[in-house]
Amino acid sequence: MARTKPPKQLEPGEVARRGRATPVGGDASEAAHAAFARAGFTDPTLVLRWSEIAGSEISRIARPLRFEEKSGILTLLAEPGAALFLAHDSRQLTERINAYLGRPAVTKVKFVQGAISQPVLPPKPARPGIAPKGDDPVYKYSGPDALKTALKSLARWRS
Repeated sequence: MARTKPPKQLEPGEVARRGRATPVGGDASEAAHAAFARAGFTDPTLVLRWSEIAGSEISRIARPLRFEEKSGILTLLAEPGAALFLAHDSRQLTERINAYLGRPAVTKVKFVQGAISQPVLPPKPARPGIAPKGDDPVYKYSGPDALKTALKSLARWRS
């Protein structure tokens, strides 16, 4: 009889090999939860919905960095000049966060100064020109009017 190897003990966060391709979504979800847990966020909604919780003004200049659930200390990464001003509003911010979470999870807000990268917005789509250039080949086309109109519309995007 052939001997079988005992199953390998997996480290926390390690995924067992299956010997076949599987959807990435399942593993990505586990990896994301592990990353949030390393930063202390057992519930990732505080990070994912930060702009709704804190408001657009605060979310533009501060972001959650770490959460110590036992002590209730939320550490925020804030723009260098904004940390002082946000410290004055920390009580209101704490109340907002706790109201959103539905429990008194945050007792103190701590600020760490650093640069916050702004989200990259997708480029605006190009706008078509008013009319194709005068030497455009579309003017030489002699076919159905509907097709000529469509070709002119496409030529406007090239100019």
